Amino acid sequence: MTHTTRLDNVAHARLRIATGHGAEYGDAVNQIALFLPEFEDAQRHYPILFRRQENGSLQAVAILGLDRDENLFLDGERWAAAYVPAMARRGPFLIGMAEGEPMIHVDLANSRIVDEGETGEPLFLPQGGHAPALERALDALRAIHLGHEAAPGMTRLFDELELAQPISLNVQVADNHSYNFKDYLAITPERIVALDAERLARLNQARLLMPAVFAASSLANMNQLIARKRARMA
Repeated sequence: MTHTTRLDNVAHARLRIATGHGAEYGDAVNQIALFLPEFEDAQRHYPILFRRQENGSLQAVAILGLDRDENLFLDGERWAAAYVPAMARRGPFLIGMAEGEPMIHVDLANSRIVDEGETGEPLFLPQGGHAPALERALDALRAIHLGHEAAPGMTRLFDELELAQPISLNVQVADNHSYNFKDYLAITPERIVALDAERLARLNQARLLMPAVFAASSLANMNQLIARKRARMA
């Protein structure tokens, strides 16, 4: 159940949220949606793959684990990476439309909402301004919003240049323990190197060259993910 309403600094002046991480907040997932503004930071920590949506669009995902509901970056209440994806930082907030304009909404039934007097951080300062917890969430929502706006153009050009290709990736974590990645697409360094000058220029003009490079370079993080899995299994 959700209880979503437009965020208001008067009606929600005393609202507080839990800001840690954990399975109770939905962080126990083996992949999470990722958006173009995040690629540079995310590629330092996570493999970036793509999934084809029902409407044909490409959705980037950061791979967090290998088993179902497994986040290898979740260490108790701590996220063990310097960059936390926007979808895990947005908390109980989302962008909704009001009179044709994007507005911040809050899900009052979200597990991060805490009762008055309990632990948690306030959303608003005593004088009504945004508290740090809300500013952090707004930063995540900006990345998500910009990513949604850029997604159609990204899909169109990546498809036209045949950049994101289906992969079949077998990940071996032990002699008798492996995982097969199916139904994913990836941008490999080889696909970028194979582009001629005209196609590279088009990517660059669309501000998609560096995101493509980031996605390609992120594949090396699969080795770090395997190391985390082996350490968890030990």
